[in-house]
Amino acid sequence: MAALAGSIARRYARALFAIGVDKRNFEALGGELEALAALWNEATEIRQSLSNPIFKSAQKRAILQELLPRVAPTREVQSLAFLLLERGRIAALPAIARAYQEMCDDKLGRARATVRSARPLDVDTQTEIRQVLERRTGRSVIMTTEVDPSLVGGIVAQVAGLVLDGSLRARLGALSSKILN
Repeated sequence: MAALAGSIARRYARALFAIGVDKRNFEALGGELEALAALWNEATEIRQSLSNPIFKSAQKRAILQELLPRVAPTREVQSLAFLLLERGRIAALPAIARAYQEMCDDKLGRARATVRSARPLDVDTQTEIRQVLERRTGRSVIMTTEVDPSLVGGIVAQVAGLVLDGSLRARLGALSSKILN
């Protein structure tokens, strides 16, 4: 079921992305789509109202008509939102936004990375890690950091389908395996 949902999300994202590329505003559309998905995730009342079958379609449409100009002013993103509402797929907004973001990143030669460390990383260390990841992937890297005390020391970086585990926990585990074997 999740694979089907992902396929549907990519289809909608691809259609909006093609329009954005044609009109040379794909990044702006992506920003609006991301804002709309964030609103969906954060506003429980809106999410419940738009996905609840008790509300009539006209009521749901009125809610969207009120919200969209503030969050997504372009006609393209508004049309997508109304289409998703009509087809009962409005809950796919976050997945569509993620798929769209991946398409934008691919087009712009970017990769997103998550770096976990035992302690917060200073700016210089973050810059150094970003540069290493950029050399490794051949892409510009947008990096987010997370603190994970269970790592004990070192870092774990996830980027472009790669997991680079330089944590002390992983090294201790490997050493333990060698000793036991």
